[in-house]
Amino acid sequence: MIDAKAAARKAFTGRAPWTYLYLFLIPFINWAYAAVPTIPLPDHGEWTPLAIVTGLVLVVRDFAQREIGHWIFIPLMIGLGISFKMAPAEIAMASAVAFGISETIDWGLFTFLKLPLSKRVFISAAVGSPIDTTVFYLMAATVIPGIFNIWAIGASILSKLLGCVIVYLLMKNRERKAAIAAPIP
Repeated sequence: MIDAKAAARKAFTGRAPWTYLYLFLIPFINWAYAAVPTIPLPDHGEWTPLAIVTGLVLVVRDFAQREIGHWIFIPLMIGLGISFKMAPAEIAMASAVAFGISETIDWGLFTFLKLPLSKRVFISAAVGSPIDTTVFYLMAATVIPGIFNIWAIGASILSKLLGCVIVYLLMKNRERKAAIAAPIP
């Protein structure tokens, strides 16, 4: 477990690139939801192209949490605070609630599951993505009419899971190589 001093040292000495990327992505994605036009769907819903990239922030979060441990809530709060300045309040609030739920799920899985990191990342995305996405789109629909639909939700969940599978396979391969290279006691 990383203590506060070690987490701060990493963050303030530039040795937490995933944490910085996570901090940047939170307000950027929230701003983009308000700025990027939606595409009308035949069922009268709206689809946002951002549904494809939202999975990136959840995968980056897992790597950031690996860098700074349970202190991941600090960049989350900073990112959400910036979001309230850059995006409509309803989008920022939807993001805050969805992130709060998914972060709590992730925190619990990362804390209590004693599995390899690759499996924790995969399980975390599989459990958190549908919940996070549904909550966000439900709340964001107050500002972006029609966005709460099966196409937007499905694309967002699939992008998160696809990103997660890719990261899982890369991490699994790295864990396998590390196990082979480890000296036998």
